[in-house]
Amino acid sequence: MGEKVVAGSFDLSDRRRYRDKLGRCLAGLERLLATERFDRPKNLMGLEIELNLVGADGMPKMMNAQVLERIASRDFQTELAMFNLEVNIAPHRLGGRVFDRLTEELRTSLAYADRKAGELDAGIVMIGILPTLDRDDLVSSNLSDVDRYALLNDQIVAARGEDFRLDIDGVERLSCTSKSIAPEAACTSVQLHLQVTPARFADVWNAAQAVAAAQIAVGANAPFLFGRELWRESRPPLFQQSTDTRPPELQAQGVRPRTWFGERWISSAYDLFEENLRFFPALLPICDDEDPLEVLDKGGVPTLAELVLHNGTVYRWNRPVYGLADGAPHLRVENRVLPAGPTVIDVVANAAFYYGLVRALAEESRPVWTRLPFEAAAANFEAACRHGIEARFEWPRRGRYGGTAQIDAVSLVRDELLPLAEAGLDAWGVEPADRDLYLGVIDERCRRRVNGASWQAATFHQALEMGLPREAALAATTRRYCELMHKGDPVHTWPVGLPEPLPLS
Repeated sequence: MGEKVVAGSFDLSDRRRYRDKLGRCLAGLERLLATERFDRPKNLMGLEIELNLVGADGMPKMMNAQVLERIASRDFQTELAMFNLEVNIAPHRLGGRVFDRLTEELRTSLAYADRKAGELDAGIVMIGILPTLDRDDLVSSNLSDVDRYALLNDQIVAARGEDFRLDIDGVERLSCTSKSIAPEAACTSVQLHLQVTPARFADVWNAAQAVAAAQIAVGANAPFLFGRELWRESRPPLFQQSTDTRPPELQAQGVRPRTWFGERWISSAYDLFEENLRFFPALLPICDDEDPLEVLDKGGVPTLAELVLHNGTVYRWNRPVYGLADGAPHLRVENRVLPAGPTVIDVVANAAFYYGLVRALAEESRPVWTRLPFEAAAANFEAACRHGIEARFEWPRRGRYGGTAQIDAVSLVRDELLPLAEAGLDAWGVEPADRDLYLGVIDERCRRRVNGASWQAATFHQALEMGLPREAALAATTRRYCELMHKGDPVHTWPVGLPEPLPLS
Protein backbone atom coordinates (compact mmCIF):
# COMPACT_ATOMS: atom_id res chain seq x y z
CA MET A 1 0.00 0.00 0.00
CA GLY A 2 3.01 2.12 0.65
CA GLU A 3 2.84 4.87 -2.00
CA LYS A 4 1.35 8.22 -1.02
CA VAL A 5 -1.63 8.90 -3.27
CA VAL A 6 -4.40 11.46 -3.21
CA ALA A 7 -8.01 10.36 -3.39
CA GLY A 8 -9.84 11.24 -6.59
CA SER A 9 -11.61 9.72 -9.58
CA PHE A 10 -10.16 8.35 -12.81
CA ASP A 11 -11.47 8.52 -16.35
CA LEU A 12 -10.78 6.33 -19.37
CA SER A 13 -7.88 8.45 -20.59
CA ASP A 14 -6.16 8.08 -17.20
CA ARG A 15 -6.13 4.30 -17.58
CA ARG A 16 -4.89 4.40 -21.17
CA ARG A 17 -2.12 6.82 -20.25
CA TYR A 18 -1.18 4.72 -17.22
CA ARG A 19 -0.98 1.53 -19.28
CA ASP A 20 1.31 3.31 -21.74
CA LYS A 21 3.50 4.59 -18.90
CA LEU A 22 3.66 1.10 -17.38
CA GLY A 23 4.93 -0.20 -20.71
CA ARG A 24 7.64 2.46 -20.80
CA CYS A 25 8.58 1.70 -17.20
CA LEU A 26 8.91 -2.00 -18.00
CA ALA A 27 11.08 -1.19 -21.01
CA GLY A 28 13.18 1.03 -18.77
CA LEU A 29 13.56 -1.74 -16.21
CA GLU A 30 14.64 -4.15 -18.94
CA ARG A 31 17.31 -1.69 -20.07
CA LEU A 32 18.49 -1.20 -16.51
CA LEU A 33 18.71 -4.94 -15.91
CA ALA A 34 20.95 -5.27 -18.95
CA THR A 35 23.46 -2.84 -17.40
CA GLU A 36 25.66 -2.97 -14.32
CA ARG A 37 24.15 0.12 -12.74
CA PHE A 38 22.39 -1.58 -9.86
CA ASP A 39 23.70 -0.95 -6.38
CA ARG A 40 25.85 -3.76 -5.06
CA PRO A 41 24.14 -5.47 -2.12
CA LYS A 42 25.57 -4.61 1.26
CA ASN A 43 24.18 -7.77 2.91
CA LEU A 44 21.34 -5.65 4.26
CA MET A 45 18.16 -7.07 5.74
CA GLY A 46 15.03 -5.05 6.49
CA LEU A 47 12.06 -5.79 8.74
CA GLU A 48 8.50 -4.48 9.06
CA ILE A 49 5.90 -5.74 11.53
CA GLU A 50 2.17 -5.01 11.44
CA LEU A 51 0.58 -4.67 14.89
CA ASN A 52 -2.84 -4.62 16.54
CA LEU A 53 -4.21 -2.26 19.18
CA VAL A 54 -6.27 -3.89 21.94
CA GLY A 55 -7.87 -2.89 25.21
CA ALA A 56 -7.43 -4.57 28.57
CA ASP A 57 -10.42 -6.76 27.67
CA GLY A 58 -8.59 -8.13 24.60
CA MET A 59 -10.94 -6.35 22.18
CA PRO A 60 -9.67 -4.21 19.27
CA LYS A 61 -9.25 -0.46 19.83
CA MET A 62 -9.94 1.82 16.85
CA MET A 63 -7.47 4.57 17.68
CA ASN A 64 -4.25 4.28 15.67
CA ALA A 65 -4.16 8.01 14.85
CA GLN A 66 -4.23 8.95 18.53
CA VAL A 67 -1.64 6.33 19.46
CA LEU A 68 0.67 7.38 16.62
CA GLU A 69 0.42 10.99 17.80
CA ARG A 70 1.63 9.86 21.23
CA ILE A 71 4.40 7.66 19.81
CA ALA A 72 5.64 10.51 17.57
CA SER A 73 8.21 8.39 15.72
CA ARG A 74 8.69 7.90 11.99
CA ASP A 75 9.40 4.25 12.70
CA PHE A 76 5.66 3.75 13.35
CA GLN A 77 3.03 4.28 10.66
CA THR A 78 -0.65 3.73 10.00
CA GLU A 79 -1.92 0.54 8.44
CA LEU A 80 -5.20 -0.30 6.75
CA ALA A 81 -7.60 -0.21 9.71
CA MET A 82 -7.83 1.99 12.79
CA PHE A 83 -6.72 -0.88 15.06
CA ASN A 84 -3.52 -1.43 13.02
CA LEU A 85 -0.02 0.06 13.22
CA GLU A 86 3.23 -0.85 11.49
CA VAL A 87 6.76 -0.59 12.83
CA ASN A 88 9.72 -0.33 10.44
CA ILE A 89 13.16 -1.29 11.67
CA ALA A 90 16.19 0.36 10.03
CA PRO A 91 18.15 -2.00 7.75
CA HIS A 92 20.79 -4.17 9.44
CA ARG A 93 23.87 -5.74 7.91
CA LEU A 94 23.68 -9.51 8.09
CA GLY A 95 26.61 -10.78 10.13
CA GLY A 96 28.04 -10.83 13.64
CA ARG A 97 25.43 -10.54 16.41
CA VAL A 98 22.84 -9.01 14.09
CA PHE A 99 19.92 -10.98 15.51
CA ASP A 100 20.69 -10.05 19.10
CA ARG A 101 20.88 -6.39 18.06
CA LEU A 102 17.62 -6.72 16.18
CA THR A 103 15.96 -8.32 19.21
CA GLU A 104 17.07 -5.48 21.47
CA GLU A 105 15.86 -2.81 19.04
CA LEU A 106 12.49 -4.46 18.61
CA ARG A 107 11.97 -4.92 22.34
CA THR A 108 12.85 -1.29 22.99
CA SER A 109 10.63 0.06 20.18
CA LEU A 110 7.63 -2.08 21.01
CA ALA A 111 7.88 -1.44 24.75
CA TYR A 112 7.97 2.31 24.10
CA ALA A 113 4.99 2.11 21.74
CA ASP A 114 3.07 -0.03 24.21
CA ARG A 115 3.69 2.50 27.00
CA LYS A 116 2.40 5.31 24.78
CA ALA A 117 -0.64 3.25 23.79
CA GLY A 118 -1.20 2.57 27.49
CA GLU A 119 -1.68 6.28 28.06
CA LEU A 120 -4.86 5.85 26.01
CA ASP A 121 -5.92 2.59 27.70
CA ALA A 122 -4.72 0.50 24.77
CA GLY A 123 -1.93 -1.99 24.25
CA ILE A 124 0.05 -3.42 21.35
CA VAL A 125 -0.11 -7.07 20.37
CA MET A 126 1.76 -9.03 17.66
CA ILE A 127 -0.52 -11.76 16.31
CA GLY A 128 -1.47 -13.00 12.85
CA ILE A 129 -5.21 -12.37 13.29
CA LEU A 130 -6.70 -10.94 16.48
CA PRO A 131 -9.11 -13.65 17.74
CA THR A 132 -11.59 -11.11 19.16
CA LEU A 133 -12.22 -9.31 15.88
CA ASP A 134 -15.89 -9.25 14.89
CA ARG A 135 -17.43 -8.62 11.49
CA ASP A 136 -18.65 -5.24 12.75
CA ASP A 137 -15.03 -4.24 13.44
CA LEU A 138 -14.02 -4.78 9.82
CA VAL A 139 -16.13 -2.29 7.92
CA SER A 140 -15.16 0.64 5.72
CA SER A 141 -15.89 3.20 8.45
CA ASN A 142 -13.02 1.66 10.47
CA LEU A 143 -10.44 2.08 7.70
CA SER A 144 -7.63 4.47 8.61
CA ASP A 145 -8.28 8.06 7.62
CA VAL A 146 -5.67 8.06 4.86
CA ASP A 147 -6.39 8.85 1.22
CA ARG A 148 -4.56 5.87 -0.24
CA TYR A 149 -6.64 3.37 1.76
CA ALA A 150 -9.95 4.97 0.81
CA LEU A 151 -8.93 5.17 -2.83
CA LEU A 152 -7.65 1.60 -2.95
CA ASN A 153 -10.85 0.35 -1.31
CA ASP A 154 -12.99 2.27 -3.81
CA GLN A 155 -11.07 0.93 -6.80
CA ILE A 156 -11.08 -2.70 -5.66
CA VAL A 157 -14.79 -2.51 -4.83
CA ALA A 158 -15.50 -0.97 -8.25
CA ALA A 159 -13.42 -3.62 -10.03
CA ARG A 160 -15.25 -6.41 -8.20
CA GLY A 161 -18.69 -4.92 -8.77
CA GLU A 162 -20.34 -6.81 -5.91
CA ASP A 163 -19.84 -7.80 -2.27
CA PHE A 164 -16.71 -9.74 -1.35
CA ARG A 165 -17.41 -13.31 -0.30
CA LEU A 166 -15.37 -14.90 2.48
CA ASP A 167 -15.66 -18.68 2.49
CA ILE A 168 -12.96 -20.53 4.45
CA ASP A 169 -13.51 -24.17 5.37
CA GLY A 170 -11.15 -25.36 8.08
CA VAL A 171 -11.68 -26.84 11.54
CA GLU A 172 -14.93 -24.88 11.31
CA ARG A 173 -16.38 -23.01 8.36
CA LEU A 174 -16.74 -19.26 7.93
CA SER A 175 -19.04 -17.97 5.23
CA CYS A 176 -19.99 -14.30 5.05
CA THR A 177 -19.83 -11.22 2.83
CA SER A 178 -18.26 -7.78 3.08
CA LYS A 179 -18.95 -4.56 1.23
CA SER A 180 -15.32 -3.40 1.49
CA ILE A 181 -11.74 -4.67 1.69
CA ALA A 182 -11.71 -3.98 5.43
CA PRO A 183 -11.49 -7.71 6.40
CA GLU A 184 -7.98 -7.69 4.88
CA ALA A 185 -6.93 -5.52 7.83
CA ALA A 186 -7.30 -8.56 10.09
CA CYS A 187 -4.10 -9.94 8.53
CA THR A 188 -1.06 -8.64 10.39
CA SER A 189 2.24 -9.80 8.99
CA VAL A 190 6.01 -9.62 9.15
CA GLN A 191 7.82 -8.51 6.01
CA LEU A 192 11.46 -9.49 5.53
CA HIS A 193 13.52 -7.63 2.89
CA LEU A 194 16.74 -8.76 1.26
CA GLN A 195 18.62 -6.68 -1.30
CA VAL A 196 20.05 -8.73 -4.18
CA THR A 197 21.80 -8.16 -7.50
CA PRO A 198 19.84 -8.72 -10.71
CA ALA A 199 21.96 -11.81 -11.39
CA ARG A 200 21.03 -13.38 -8.05
CA PHE A 201 17.44 -12.23 -7.86
CA ALA A 202 15.84 -15.27 -9.50
CA ASP A 203 17.73 -17.75 -7.33
CA VAL A 204 16.77 -15.91 -4.14
CA TRP A 205 13.11 -15.53 -5.16
CA ASN A 206 12.85 -19.18 -6.20
CA ALA A 207 14.42 -20.25 -2.92
CA ALA A 208 12.00 -18.06 -0.97
CA GLN A 209 9.05 -19.59 -2.81
CA ALA A 210 10.29 -23.11 -2.14
CA VAL A 211 10.59 -22.55 1.62
CA ALA A 212 7.42 -20.49 2.12
CA ALA A 213 5.57 -23.61 3.27
CA ALA A 214 8.21 -24.40 5.90
CA GLN A 215 8.06 -20.80 7.15
CA ILE A 216 4.31 -21.11 7.66
CA ALA A 217 4.54 -24.57 9.23
CA VAL A 218 6.84 -23.41 12.02
CA GLY A 219 5.46 -19.86 12.29
CA ALA A 220 1.65 -20.17 11.89
CA ASN A 221 -0.17 -17.80 14.25
CA ALA A 222 -3.66 -17.08 12.86
CA PRO A 223 -6.15 -19.88 13.60
CA PHE A 224 -9.25 -17.73 14.30
CA LEU A 225 -11.40 -15.27 12.38
CA PHE A 226 -14.79 -13.84 13.37
CA GLY A 227 -15.13 -16.37 16.17
CA ARG A 228 -14.45 -19.40 13.98
CA GLU A 229 -11.47 -21.75 14.14
CA LEU A 230 -10.28 -22.06 10.54
CA TRP A 231 -6.84 -22.84 9.11
CA ARG A 232 -3.74 -22.78 11.31
CA GLU A 233 -2.64 -19.78 9.20
CA SER A 234 -5.84 -18.18 7.96
CA ARG A 235 -4.22 -15.01 6.60
CA PRO A 236 -3.57 -16.26 3.03
CA PRO A 237 -7.15 -17.33 2.22
CA LEU A 238 -8.54 -14.26 3.99
CA PHE A 239 -6.16 -11.91 2.18
CA GLN A 240 -6.95 -13.46 -1.20
CA GLN A 241 -10.72 -13.38 -0.76
CA SER A 242 -10.92 -9.92 0.82
CA THR A 243 -8.99 -8.28 -2.05
CA ASP A 244 -10.38 -10.43 -4.87
CA THR A 245 -11.40 -8.21 -7.78
CA ARG A 246 -12.77 -11.23 -9.67
CA PRO A 247 -16.49 -11.99 -9.61
CA PRO A 248 -17.30 -15.73 -9.69
CA GLU A 249 -17.45 -15.83 -13.50
CA LEU A 250 -13.85 -14.61 -13.85
CA GLN A 251 -12.74 -17.02 -11.14
CA ALA A 252 -14.33 -19.85 -13.14
CA GLN A 253 -12.37 -18.74 -16.22
CA GLY A 254 -9.10 -19.09 -14.34
CA VAL A 255 -8.32 -15.36 -14.07
CA ARG A 256 -5.55 -14.92 -11.52
CA PRO A 257 -6.26 -13.37 -8.11
CA ARG A 258 -4.30 -10.28 -7.05
CA THR A 259 -3.16 -12.11 -3.92
CA TRP A 260 -1.09 -14.80 -5.53
CA PHE A 261 1.52 -17.44 -4.82
CA GLY A 262 2.54 -17.48 -8.49
CA GLU A 263 2.61 -20.26 -11.06
CA ARG A 264 6.22 -20.83 -12.16
CA TRP A 265 9.86 -20.60 -11.22
CA ILE A 266 11.55 -17.56 -12.75
CA SER A 267 14.84 -16.78 -14.47
CA SER A 268 14.88 -12.98 -13.91
CA ALA A 269 13.27 -10.26 -11.82
CA TYR A 270 11.85 -9.00 -15.12
CA ASP A 271 9.59 -12.06 -15.27
CA LEU A 272 7.62 -10.95 -12.20
CA PHE A 273 7.23 -7.29 -13.16
CA GLU A 274 6.18 -8.31 -16.67
CA GLU A 275 3.59 -10.75 -15.29
CA ASN A 276 2.17 -8.03 -13.07
CA LEU A 277 1.55 -5.84 -16.10
CA ARG A 278 0.28 -8.64 -18.31
CA PHE A 279 -2.17 -10.19 -15.86
CA PHE A 280 -3.43 -7.39 -13.58
CA PRO A 281 -5.32 -4.22 -14.57
CA ALA A 282 -4.32 -1.00 -12.84
CA LEU A 283 -6.14 -0.14 -9.65
CA LEU A 284 -4.54 3.27 -9.08
CA PRO A 285 -3.78 4.79 -12.51
CA ILE A 286 -1.81 7.76 -11.19
CA CYS A 287 0.85 9.01 -13.60
CA ASP A 288 4.14 10.69 -12.81
CA ASP A 289 5.64 13.36 -15.07
CA GLU A 290 8.87 11.40 -15.53
CA ASP A 291 9.55 9.69 -18.86
CA PRO A 292 11.74 6.73 -17.80
CA LEU A 293 13.25 6.16 -21.25
CA GLU A 294 14.22 9.82 -21.62
CA VAL A 295 15.84 9.71 -18.19
CA LEU A 296 17.86 6.67 -19.23
CA ASP A 297 18.85 8.29 -22.55
CA LYS A 298 20.27 11.21 -20.56
CA GLY A 299 22.30 8.92 -18.32
CA GLY A 300 19.97 9.17 -15.31
CA VAL A 301 18.15 6.58 -13.27
CA PRO A 302 14.34 6.58 -13.44
CA THR A 303 12.09 6.12 -10.40
CA LEU A 304 9.70 3.93 -12.44
CA ALA A 305 6.93 5.39 -10.27
CA GLU A 306 4.01 3.79 -12.11
CA LEU A 307 5.66 0.36 -12.09
CA VAL A 308 6.38 0.64 -8.36
CA LEU A 309 2.82 1.74 -7.57
CA HIS A 310 1.26 -1.03 -9.69
CA ASN A 311 3.60 -3.60 -8.18
CA GLY A 312 2.33 -2.60 -4.74
CA THR A 313 -1.23 -3.59 -5.69
CA VAL A 314 -0.29 -7.16 -6.64
CA TYR A 315 0.02 -9.10 -3.41
CA ARG A 316 2.57 -11.83 -4.05
CA TRP A 317 3.77 -13.70 -0.96
CA ASN A 318 7.30 -13.06 -2.21
CA ARG A 319 7.20 -9.70 -3.94
CA PRO A 320 9.84 -8.11 -6.19
CA VAL A 321 10.75 -4.56 -5.17
CA TYR A 322 12.52 -1.90 -7.24
CA GLY A 323 13.82 1.19 -5.49
CA LEU A 324 16.38 3.98 -5.48
CA ALA A 325 18.87 4.75 -2.72
CA ASP A 326 21.32 7.64 -3.07
CA GLY A 327 20.58 7.75 -6.78
CA ALA A 328 21.39 4.07 -7.40
CA PRO A 329 18.73 1.49 -8.33
CA HIS A 330 18.41 -1.69 -6.33
CA LEU A 331 16.27 -4.81 -6.20
CA ARG A 332 14.85 -6.52 -3.12
CA VAL A 333 12.92 -9.69 -2.43
CA GLU A 334 10.15 -8.87 0.05
CA ASN A 335 9.08 -11.98 1.94
CA ARG A 336 5.48 -11.45 3.15
CA VAL A 337 4.73 -15.00 4.27
CA LEU A 338 4.96 -14.76 8.05
CA PRO A 339 2.34 -13.64 10.56
CA ALA A 340 3.26 -11.20 13.29
CA GLY A 341 4.35 -12.58 16.68
CA PRO A 342 4.04 -14.26 19.01
CA THR A 343 7.08 -12.63 20.73
CA VAL A 344 10.09 -10.63 19.62
CA ILE A 345 12.36 -13.66 19.97
CA ASP A 346 9.94 -15.71 17.85
CA VAL A 347 9.91 -13.04 15.13
CA VAL A 348 13.70 -12.85 15.09
CA ALA A 349 14.01 -16.66 15.08
CA ASN A 350 11.70 -16.77 12.04
CA ALA A 351 13.90 -14.17 10.36
CA ALA A 352 17.11 -16.08 11.12
CA PHE A 353 15.59 -19.27 9.71
CA TYR A 354 14.52 -17.47 6.52
CA TYR A 355 17.75 -15.57 5.83
CA GLY A 356 19.93 -18.59 6.50
CA LEU A 357 17.80 -20.95 4.46
CA VAL A 358 17.46 -18.65 1.45
CA ARG A 359 21.22 -18.02 1.36
CA ALA A 360 22.02 -21.74 1.42
CA LEU A 361 19.38 -22.81 -1.10
CA ALA A 362 20.21 -19.99 -3.54
CA GLU A 363 23.82 -21.20 -3.68
CA GLU A 364 23.19 -24.94 -4.08
CA SER A 365 24.74 -26.48 -7.18
CA ARG A 366 21.53 -28.40 -7.83
CA PRO A 367 18.83 -26.03 -6.61
CA VAL A 368 15.68 -27.37 -5.02
CA TRP A 369 13.47 -25.66 -7.61
CA THR A 370 15.05 -27.73 -10.38
CA ARG A 371 13.85 -30.85 -8.52
CA LEU A 372 10.49 -29.69 -7.15
CA PRO A 373 7.54 -28.93 -9.45
CA PHE A 374 6.19 -25.44 -8.85
CA GLU A 375 2.71 -26.92 -8.40
CA ALA A 376 4.10 -28.95 -5.49
CA ALA A 377 5.55 -25.81 -3.87
CA ALA A 378 2.14 -24.13 -4.14
CA ALA A 379 0.40 -27.22 -2.71
CA ASN A 380 2.92 -27.31 0.14
CA PHE A 381 2.11 -23.68 0.93
CA GLU A 382 -1.61 -24.43 1.15
CA ALA A 383 -0.98 -27.54 3.27
CA ALA A 384 1.11 -25.50 5.71
CA CYS A 385 -1.58 -22.84 5.96
CA ARG A 386 -4.25 -25.47 6.63
CA HIS A 387 -2.35 -27.68 9.06
CA GLY A 388 0.56 -25.62 10.42
CA ILE A 389 3.22 -27.62 12.18
CA GLU A 390 1.33 -30.88 11.49
CA ALA A 391 1.50 -30.39 7.71
CA ARG A 392 2.98 -32.85 5.24
CA PHE A 393 4.87 -31.73 2.13
CA GLU A 394 6.08 -33.07 -1.17
CA TRP A 395 9.85 -32.57 -1.23
CA PRO A 396 12.81 -33.76 -3.37
CA ARG A 397 14.31 -37.00 -2.15
CA ARG A 398 17.96 -36.99 -1.22
CA GLY A 399 20.24 -39.41 -2.98
CA ARG A 400 20.97 -40.47 -6.50
CA TYR A 401 17.49 -41.72 -7.40
CA GLY A 402 15.86 -38.30 -7.30
CA GLY A 403 12.14 -37.70 -7.48
CA THR A 404 9.95 -36.40 -4.68
CA ALA A 405 8.32 -37.97 -1.66
CA GLN A 406 5.91 -37.03 1.12
CA ILE A 407 7.48 -35.88 4.38
CA ASP A 408 6.07 -34.28 7.51
CA ALA A 409 7.03 -30.66 8.09
CA VAL A 410 8.78 -31.30 11.41
CA SER A 411 11.08 -33.97 9.95
CA LEU A 412 11.89 -31.83 6.93
CA VAL A 413 12.76 -28.80 9.04
CA ARG A 414 14.81 -30.64 11.66
CA ASP A 415 16.63 -33.09 9.38
CA GLU A 416 17.25 -30.99 6.28
CA LEU A 417 16.28 -27.32 6.48
CA LEU A 418 17.78 -26.34 9.82
CA PRO A 419 21.25 -27.64 8.84
CA LEU A 420 20.94 -25.65 5.61
CA ALA A 421 19.89 -22.55 7.56
CA GLU A 422 22.93 -22.98 9.83
CA ALA A 423 25.20 -23.12 6.79
CA GLY A 424 23.50 -20.06 5.31
CA LEU A 425 23.95 -18.00 8.47
CA ASP A 426 27.61 -19.07 8.58
CA ALA A 427 27.95 -17.82 5.01
CA TRP A 428 26.46 -14.47 6.07
CA GLY A 429 29.08 -14.30 8.84
CA VAL A 430 26.59 -14.53 11.69
CA GLU A 431 28.19 -15.36 15.04
CA PRO A 432 27.65 -19.00 16.11
CA ALA A 433 26.04 -17.89 19.38
CA ASP A 434 23.42 -15.87 17.49
CA ARG A 435 22.91 -18.67 14.98
CA ASP A 436 22.44 -21.36 17.61
CA LEU A 437 20.16 -19.32 19.85
CA TYR A 438 17.63 -18.33 17.21
CA LEU A 439 17.66 -21.50 15.12
CA GLY A 440 17.37 -23.35 18.43
CA VAL A 441 13.97 -21.67 18.88
CA ILE A 442 12.81 -23.16 15.57
CA ASP A 443 14.17 -26.58 16.55
CA GLU A 444 12.35 -26.49 19.89
CA ARG A 445 9.07 -25.53 18.23
CA CYS A 446 9.45 -28.57 16.00
CA ARG A 447 10.51 -30.87 18.83
CA ARG A 448 7.48 -29.88 20.92
CA ARG A 449 5.20 -29.40 17.88
CA VAL A 450 4.15 -25.98 19.17
CA ASN A 451 3.74 -22.65 17.42
CA GLY A 452 1.50 -19.65 17.98
CA ALA A 453 -1.47 -21.23 16.22
CA SER A 454 -1.32 -24.50 18.13
CA TRP A 455 -1.00 -22.62 21.45
CA GLN A 456 -3.99 -20.40 20.65
CA ALA A 457 -6.16 -23.34 19.63
CA ALA A 458 -5.21 -25.48 22.66
CA THR A 459 -5.81 -22.63 25.10
CA PHE A 460 -9.14 -21.75 23.50
CA HIS A 461 -10.37 -25.34 23.73
CA GLN A 462 -9.28 -25.61 27.33
CA ALA A 463 -11.21 -22.41 28.09
CA LEU A 464 -14.31 -23.96 26.51
CA GLU A 465 -13.84 -27.09 28.61
CA MET A 466 -13.64 -24.88 31.72
CA GLY A 467 -17.12 -23.60 30.93
CA LEU A 468 -16.51 -20.27 29.23
CA PRO A 469 -18.82 -19.40 26.31
CA ARG A 470 -17.13 -19.08 22.92
CA GLU A 471 -16.76 -15.29 22.84
CA ALA A 472 -15.45 -15.19 26.40
CA ALA A 473 -13.04 -18.04 25.64
CA LEU A 474 -11.63 -16.13 22.67
CA ALA A 475 -11.26 -12.97 24.74
CA ALA A 476 -9.60 -14.86 27.60
CA THR A 477 -7.23 -16.57 25.15
CA THR A 478 -6.33 -13.17 23.69
CA ARG A 479 -5.68 -11.63 27.10
CA ARG A 480 -3.50 -14.56 28.13
CA TYR A 481 -1.64 -14.34 24.80
CA CYS A 482 -0.98 -10.63 25.38
CA GLU A 483 0.30 -11.31 28.89
CA LEU A 484 2.74 -13.99 27.72
CA MET A 485 3.78 -11.98 24.65
CA HIS A 486 4.88 -9.10 26.86
CA LYS A 487 6.81 -11.44 29.16
CA GLY A 488 8.82 -12.29 26.05
CA ASP A 489 9.59 -16.00 26.41
CA PRO A 490 9.31 -17.88 23.08
CA VAL A 491 5.95 -19.49 22.37
CA HIS A 492 7.15 -23.09 22.64
CA THR A 493 7.71 -22.47 26.39
CA TRP A 494 4.24 -21.03 27.06
CA PRO A 495 1.97 -23.02 29.38
CA VAL A 496 -1.25 -23.98 27.65
CA GLY A 497 -4.45 -22.78 29.24
CA LEU A 498 -5.69 -19.95 31.40
CA PRO A 499 -4.48 -18.98 34.87
CA GLU A 500 -6.73 -19.57 37.82
CA PRO A 501 -9.13 -18.09 38.75
CA LEU A 502 -11.07 -17.94 35.50
CA PRO A 503 -10.84 -14.61 33.65
CA LEU A 504 -13.94 -12.46 33.69
CA SER A 505 -16.18 -13.23 30.73
